[in-house]
Amino acid sequence: MYLIVIAWTYVTLMMAVAEATSPQGTVLGAIITFVLYGLLPMGILVYILGTPSRKRKIKEREASEQAAYDAEQAAARVADAGAESAASAAPDAGGKAPAAAEGSAVAAVRKEP
Repeated sequence: MYLIVIAWTYVTLMMAVAEATSPQGTVLGAIITFVLYGLLPMGILVYILGTPSRKRKIKEREASEQAAYDAEQAAARVADAGAESAASAAPDAGGKAPAAAEGSAVAAVRKEP
């Protein structure tokens, strides 16, 4: 791809030099020739032909970010599992008495007549 860009840039540069050194040509005309025939089309071509490469790089970056996130979540789950196992080893460690069953002071729930 870059060979085409280099070759076309050379051709348009020679066109611009011919325009600038011609008795009827001007330097402004040479600059316009180089920009409109050389830089603008080659910029568009490089952008279009570089699209698959850009998409591939974006997908690789997203995949690496996702892998880092998954590894971080797995490490957090391991740490949480270790904390849960330590907490489950000592149940009711709050120092308060366990709750007793409620007595008959609570009325049954039923429909209103």
